[in-house]
Amino acid sequence: MTAIDRFDDLVRTCQSEGTDAMLDALVASLAARQRWHALFDTRIMQARLAVGLTPVGAPGDIPPHLQEAFDARSLAACREAGWPLLEERQVAAGWMYLRAAADPAEVAARLAALARPLLATAHEDDDSDRVLQEILGVVLWDAADPALGIEIVLATQGTCNAITAYEQAVSRLPAARQRPAAGVLVAHLHDEVATNLARDVEPRGISVAGPPTIPALLDAIGTGDVGLHVDVSHLQSVLRIARICIDEPTIRRAAELATYACRLPADLVYPGEPPFENVGEASRLFYGSQLGIEVDRAIRFFRSASLTAEPEAGALPHDVLVLLLARLGRPAEALHAALARPREERGMPSPLQTAAALPALVDLAAACGDWDLLRRACRDRGDEVTFAATLAAERQKIQGN
Repeated sequence: MTAIDRFDDLVRTCQSEGTDAMLDALVASLAARQRWHALFDTRIMQARLAVGLTPVGAPGDIPPHLQEAFDARSLAACREAGWPLLEERQVAAGWMYLRAAADPAEVAARLAALARPLLATAHEDDDSDRVLQEILGVVLWDAADPALGIEIVLATQGTCNAITAYEQAVSRLPAARQRPAAGVLVAHLHDEVATNLARDVEPRGISVAGPPTIPALLDAIGTGDVGLHVDVSHLQSVLRIARICIDEPTIRRAAELATYACRLPADLVYPGEPPFENVGEASRLFYGSQLGIEVDRAIRFFRSASLTAEPEAGALPHDVLVLLLARLGRPAEALHAALARPREERGMPSPLQTAAALPALVDLAAACGDWDLLRRACRDRGDEVTFAATLAAERQKIQGN
């Protein structure tokens, strides 16, 4: 059908069957020709007419009493145009419609299915690279699926850029959103270290007892420095990023990486921030204790670091102690540690604070049943809001029982 025929059909349909039929026919024609932007505009026209407005108008001219009905139709139009654009690999265009209209988990799943085959052919053709970059913009910089974003950066740009991308785009997100992406980085670096250690051991004819974990490979090499098998800055950055994680596989990988860091030549490592000045040893205690290894020693270490921290160290030494005690199932000790923190701390909030990774005081009090301790602190600090929260939480717990 020629363009002239299509226009004539619109006239005939409108005259014989009415406006609704004409616009339905136009939508069908646009969909058949994959003109999704025009289809969206037509659906918006239909939405306006359906709520009693003129077919075209300025954005924002919807009266308040019609807004809900109009929004329902416009969001459906966004999905009708957005999903086909995504399937046609027009990711940025599709996301423009789907951002506010689609389930983020479904968008992430479809983008993952689109991205993973392309990763195998990255840099082989311009169109695949374009699509991957558009996907990256959505999943990483618009935070639709940060873990997939880090996976794409690792595959296409390397570890250094992936760590930078995490710091710039992911670290600003709440802890629950960060954890999958952090886990991707930890798994990647763990695999790199384990692979390189295995390659180092194999030519020596050394046998490894049990599965070739990093500790087993280190034991096979023997005591002393082990040389360098990974960029130290990458290792120390990932050991820091992993603190946000709580799942056992990632904690175990981080503990193995920390064990490796402890064996590095001293002149190759640099000090971290308190209480992780000795990044390898402090990280080994932090992650190992969460696996039931040297728990008491770890608590003593981080409690001492909290008590002796200089004001310039900021909140991190105190926050790490609270976080670790809570993860170890010691809510009473965690609550005492949280309330013992200096009232006025210098510098910026710690990453654990900005990510809301620390347990809430009310949750700690509920876990250990010590409401009075927290309420006394609230009175001392003039904190009526937390005080009220303790009353509400205790009442809710009693009624729930």
